[in-house]
Amino acid sequence: MNPTLNPTNGLRVVEARDADEHAANLTNWEQCYDQTTCGSFHGLLEEIQLPGMQVFRESTSQGMRQSCCVWPDAMWFGMPFSADVTRINGRTASGHSVLARPGHREFELVTPADYTIFGMVVRHDTLHSAACALGFDMDWERLQAAEILQPSPAALKQCLHTLSALLQPEAAALDPNQARTLALEALLPLLDTSEVDAGVRESFSRRQRVVAAARDYLLAHHDQSVTVPDLCGQLHVSRRTLQYCFEDVLGMTPVQTLRILRLNGARRDLRRNPQASVRDVAVDWNFWHFSQFASDYRKLFGYSPSATRRADLH
Repeated sequence: MNPTLNPTNGLRVVEARDADEHAANLTNWEQCYDQTTCGSFHGLLEEIQLPGMQVFRESTSQGMRQSCCVWPDAMWFGMPFSADVTRINGRTASGHSVLARPGHREFELVTPADYTIFGMVVRHDTLHSAACALGFDMDWERLQAAEILQPSPAALKQCLHTLSALLQPEAAALDPNQARTLALEALLPLLDTSEVDAGVRESFSRRQRVVAAARDYLLAHHDQSVTVPDLCGQLHVSRRTLQYCFEDVLGMTPVQTLRILRLNGARRDLRRNPQASVRDVAVDWNFWHFSQFASDYRKLFGYSPSATRRADLH
C-alpha cells in the first residue's frame, strides 16, 4: 500500500467506542488493537493530511496492545504525551522519548490507559528534501534502525506545541505547504545528528554571546520572516550549534524564542499604541495568520490581543 495523500490540512476528528473500530480510523494504516485494561473504551483521533505527510493526535481511554504498520517509503514518528511508559517492540520508552519506525514493517506498541500520542508519518523524499533545504544533518541509516530516540526536552516541547497548533480547527486556513513546513521545522531538530562547535561547548560566555546576538537580530528585524537558517548565516554558526546555545542558555529552542519574543513585542506595542489595530500590530511582528496569532497570544498571556488595552491590564 503506497497511498496518495490528499494535500489538504482540513482537520478530521473521529470518535470510537470500540478498539477495533478506532484502529481502523487512522488513514492508510494497517492496525489491530487489543484492549488490555477493564472498562468501556473511548478513542479519539484528530488527523490532518499534508503534502507528503500525515499529522495526528490519538487518545485512548484503556490500555492497548497495538499491532501497527505504516505505508512503504515513509517513516513514522510517535511522541507520547503521557508520563507513563510506552513499550515499542518490547522496549520501554519514557514520556520524553520519540518513537520511530520505517514503513511497511510491522511493529508493536503497548500503551497504558488514558493515553495520548502525537504522530507524524512522512514520506522519505519529503523528509530528505526538507533536511537538505533547512540545513539539518541526518544519519539516515541510524534513523531507519532506531526505535527510540532521545531528543532535547526543549526541541520536543516545541514540536508538540507546533503539532497541537496544526491540529486546531483554525489552522485549516493555513496553506497546506506552509503547514507542512511548520511541521517539518518542528520535527527535524529531534532527528538532527550534526556536531556542536567544540569552542561553543567549552565556553558558556560564547554561548551567551551567540544567544544575545541572535536576539538582537530578531528584534531588529521583527517585521521580517527571520528563519533559523537566516540566523545561522548571520552568526556564522551551524544549526546544531545555534540550537545547543539556546537550549543551554534559555532552555528553549530558537523557534520557541522567536515566537515568544514576537508575541511579547506585539503585546508591548498594543499597550503603547492604543490607536493601532490589532491586525496591524500583528503584521508588524510578522504574524500573518491572524487567528493563529490570537490563539498563541491568548495561550501565552491568558487574554486576547484586543483585551490587552483594557484598563485593568495596565
